[in-house]
Amino acid sequence: MGIEPDGYLPRIVDEQVERYLRVFGAVEIAGTKWCGKTWTARRHGASITYVDQGDNLAVARADPSMMLLGDRPHVIDEWQREPGIWDAVRHGVDEERRVKGAWILTGSSTPRKRSPDERHHSGAGRIGRIRMLPMSLAESGDSTGSVSLSGLFRGEFEPCAAERDTIGLVGLACRGGWPEAIESDPEDAQIVAREYLNLVFGETVPDMGRDGFVAERICGSIARNLGQATTYRTLAGDVYGAEERPGALLSEDTASAYLHLLRSLYLVEEVPGWAPPARSKKRFTVKPKRYLADPSLAVALLGMGPGSLVADWQTFGLVFENLCMRDLAVYARALSGAGPVPVRYYRDDSGLEVDAVIERADGSWAALEVKVSEDKVPEAERSLLRMRDKLCGDGRARVREPEFMAVLVGISGYARRLPSGVLVIPVRTLTA
Repeated sequence: MGIEPDGYLPRIVDEQVERYLRVFGAVEIAGTKWCGKTWTARRHGASITYVDQGDNLAVARADPSMMLLGDRPHVIDEWQREPGIWDAVRHGVDEERRVKGAWILTGSSTPRKRSPDERHHSGAGRIGRIRMLPMSLAESGDSTGSVSLSGLFRGEFEPCAAERDTIGLVGLACRGGWPEAIESDPEDAQIVAREYLNLVFGETVPDMGRDGFVAERICGSIARNLGQATTYRTLAGDVYGAEERPGALLSEDTASAYLHLLRSLYLVEEVPGWAPPARSKKRFTVKPKRYLADPSLAVALLGMGPGSLVADWQTFGLVFENLCMRDLAVYARALSGAGPVPVRYYRDDSGLEVDAVIERADGSWAALEVKVSEDKVPEAERSLLRMRDKLCGDGRARVREPEFMAVLVGISGYARRLPSGVLVIPVRTLTA
């Protein structure tokens, strides 16, 4: 196809895009700005219209159907700038009942409603939705890919060696998964992360009717509490910490509205709770944990860099967990039978917590703990075994055994199986 960009690095999501183009009349690729959506869409498209280029936005507002013109699959980049394009695509699919893969839409935010009464059809059955994140280590070439997540679910695992470079691992977290920064050193890549945040807080958030300062402070609070189920009270305290009554300045409803906005910009990622069975009430009562879309954003929000992270190993542990959750989300979405929320976390009333649970639609699941280095592996192993025993030890509960349990580590020389059956997997060996 004529619009594939030169030097395109294959993405794990490519296979899903191809599959969805065979199934749906149109496909939306949504995700964080600068994560590579447009290049991936061009990889699969035959022509493209940039809604935010030249007079195209004015034309789209006058007649959204004009954005649909072009050789198919036709890419409509940044479609959310004119929400009417969505309905035009939906109607286009309806009018050609057997059309498949006609349009690819890319968007870096959920479109803002012009009025409280405005409604848009979901596009269910017509437009397939694909979520895209910054590059995982496997996609950027920083993982050997010796251990496959899909292979683990099939019972396939072979021990292998891994890179132990501590400084290199810190650099990968600071650099992040931005395609434009893959070949940059960590310090230069942090400029990309900071410029991204400046754009979001200085332009995007105000354009959507909210205060960029408040959004920045909320993101800073999330960066300070990575992987925590942060309360609205904590967020308010971090935004207006110098005030005697910060809750009076940032109500729970306002905090909720800002979090919704940050999720709609794909800047904040929420990991919900998990409990068997699928209809368990606990899935809805356990508060979600929050991360940033990329670990480099957390580093930038904290005002840190490679040197300061090496000196503050506890903070790096949180940033590393953010990196692992990003990669697990990328890999888990590529699993056969992956659900809409394939990565969750476990926490019970006794305080037992496991960082990640990956679940497929057939009910099969796996549990993973995240640790920076080998010295924490025994602790993580105990948590995983305790979780399995609590869930599966009572035959009356009828909870199926996990397909595997693993400790995902940063600094480790080998991927291996412990005598207990728990796997130790260096993150720089993992792929989809």
